[in-house]
Amino acid sequence: MIKKFIDKLLGKTAGGAQGKSRFGKRQEVPAEVHKIDPALVDERAKNVVTTLQQAGFEAYVVGGAVRDLLLGLRPKDFDVATNATPEQVKSLFRRAFIIGRRFRIVHVVYGRGREHEVIEVSTFRAYMDNTAAEQVSGNERTSKGELASMKHAVDASGRVLRDNVWGPQEEDAARRDFTVNAMYYDPANQVVVDYHNGIKDAQKLTLRMIGDPATRYREDPVRIIRAIRFSAKLAALGFKMEAKTAAPLVESSKLLADVPQSRLFDEMLKLLQTGHAIATVEQLNKLGLSKGIYPLLDVVVERADQPFVKAALQDTDRRVGEGKPVAPSFLLACVLWADVRDGWAQRQEGQRGQRPQAPFPALQDAIDDVFNARIGDVSGRGKLAADMREIWMMQPRFDKRTGSTPYSLVEQARFRAAFDFMRLRADVGEVSEAIAEWWQEFSIADDVRRQDLLEQVREEQKVRQRVRVRDTAAPAKLRNEPAPRQNPPQNRGQDAEPDDEAEVEAGAVPPDGEAAAPRKRRRRRKPRPAGGGGEGGGSAAGE
Repeated sequence: MIKKFIDKLLGKTAGGAQGKSRFGKRQEVPAEVHKIDPALVDERAKNVVTTLQQAGFEAYVVGGAVRDLLLGLRPKDFDVATNATPEQVKSLFRRAFIIGRRFRIVHVVYGRGREHEVIEVSTFRAYMDNTAAEQVSGNERTSKGELASMKHAVDASGRVLRDNVWGPQEEDAARRDFTVNAMYYDPANQVVVDYHNGIKDAQKLTLRMIGDPATRYREDPVRIIRAIRFSAKLAALGFKMEAKTAAPLVESSKLLADVPQSRLFDEMLKLLQTGHAIATVEQLNKLGLSKGIYPLLDVVVERADQPFVKAALQDTDRRVGEGKPVAPSFLLACVLWADVRDGWAQRQEGQRGQRPQAPFPALQDAIDDVFNARIGDVSGRGKLAADMREIWMMQPRFDKRTGSTPYSLVEQARFRAAFDFMRLRADVGEVSEAIAEWWQEFSIADDVRRQDLLEQVREEQKVRQRVRVRDTAAPAKLRNEPAPRQNPPQNRGQDAEPDDEAEVEAGAVPPDGEAAAPRKRRRRRKPRPAGGGGEGGGSAAGE
């Protein structure tokens, strides 16, 4: 009876055939066959493996890094798998941190600041049958107290909430998602350990799920999103998803409704910020998953062909490819800008029975509306929301290039992100290219050059204002009406204002496009006529 229970726990039948199929057959592939170049392996990953092996543990480079090495690529990230527990791993390294609850892993950190590197170390996990796991009635949040003492637990739908039961390497391989990500490389003896023909699938450029795909998606619905992410990432290398792996995706996507929104939000960001955002949108459309995974992702896919959003996605892919940092706030601000812009305009115009609002309050209210409709509380309205708000609120300030505004704006912490946002708007014709170039130069210029740039703007304003005055006088001449009287230059009093001042007072919009509040019309003193005669000094604009 005990043997039957153990066989059931391990998924074995009486003949043991199913167990053999599930765990695969161990193959040790030598260097002359797999042809991995040892020079492509990161020295810090080698150090982690060596340290663990010298302490008497098994240790291998694992996952996507092995796949990339087989394809002759230099991996960006290295993960290590070992039979040491997280506590044992932590004790061997000076800067190591145990993280996670659902899966407990260790981050071994090298370096500091932006140059730091993290090697993720996981312990071999047992392949557990979910029917033998402890079950909770709620989810990750509502059952937190029950889950605290559990090592292997599922919810009512079979989704794994805890998976911290350690096991042998062959079971660890079986519980991984795809065959090309389930290989182990020992940099010391240069042997690849392969249980599920991952090397053959890598050579055939095939993305294949280990085990029954529908069952694996049911165990963890987030595997659906990972399948999309890997297919998008590997599409550029010629990989195609196996038909059997792709078939249950649409039907299984309903299971994502039970996944916490915060986890889906994080997975959505991974889809868009790993350097393959454009390819991800293509895969979502190709696989019939353009809607239904996550509401905000639906918006991204829907707007991916709009010039502004497409430019933002391409820019994100480019930055990732160049090894530059990317911020989710910037990309999401681009995706939702159309909602903010349209709501801003409607509030200023007073549509839908509303009273017209001033520009800045209108923009703030439009942003709040977008957060409520699109973001909700998933981000906690924390740093991500604050950064998005700053990027949007700075946009009208770029129109004002006079006085002290440019100096204060370039000192803002989020200026660079807001400028890059405005630069993309200029690229699609939403903002003047000249304004974008002016700010680019002003942001990096010295004080002397900045003064020259400000003077250049003042001269441009004067020219535009003279043209405006001339254009308003022309229709009056065509109608044989007298043009507005102007003061002779010699008769101006000390309090008289320049001609361009009169134009602004008449209600003209400032030349840089800033929506200024209406100004009171000044009453001007009439200059005394010389010798008791001469014309009056009253200006048509002022009297």
